[in-house]
Amino acid sequence: MLKIGITGGIGSGKSTVCAIFQILGIPVFNADIEARKLYDEPQVKEAIILAFGDIMYPQGVFDKKAMADLVFQSTDKLKQLNELLHPLVQIQFDTWLQQQVSPYAIKEAALLIEAGSYQQLDALMLVTCPMNKRIERVMKRDRVTEDEVLARINKQLSEEDKRVLCQYEIINDDRQLLIPQVLQLHHQLMRVAGQE
Repeated sequence: MLKIGITGGIGSGKSTVCAIFQILGIPVFNADIEARKLYDEPQVKEAIILAFGDIMYPQGVFDKKAMADLVFQSTDKLKQLNELLHPLVQIQFDTWLQQQVSPYAIKEAALLIEAGSYQQLDALMLVTCPMNKRIERVMKRDRVTEDEVLARINKQLSEEDKRVLCQYEIINDDRQLLIPQVLQLHHQLMRVAGQE
């Protein structure tokens, strides 16, 4: 089974692209969602409180915004959080992958390249989108300011840097249709997997 990574900057439309692949019957592992589930695990909670303080769990519940505010202001804090979570997410992905029956499976993650986990995949796909659209989407979705979105964007590799490591690209600019691009890539990947 081929392991394909989908990455792209915040607000680029990775989840929309993955939803189309899922409609085509391709299993998708969303690393960011799986990482969020870990915050409630007792050992992870303990490690986060030790590293970042109990302010991250007011009333015992994880405060996503407090963590985002902290890590997107400090490269060291972001690195510390990634070092804590990424190995655990990789274990979850490996376990999930063994349960899949498909010519290829997809791992979706914003920080696939930054975390280094792309090295265990067969190929990478980049979802790109104009910066102004990304900012607009994230402001609306997360109810944050433009400055907060830019702080997050500045902690990620640029599209240009990611493109160097990616074999495929989907352009999500509201001008080029997504479905035909995904269908074309799906057929390519099926051929590579020996299914067409």
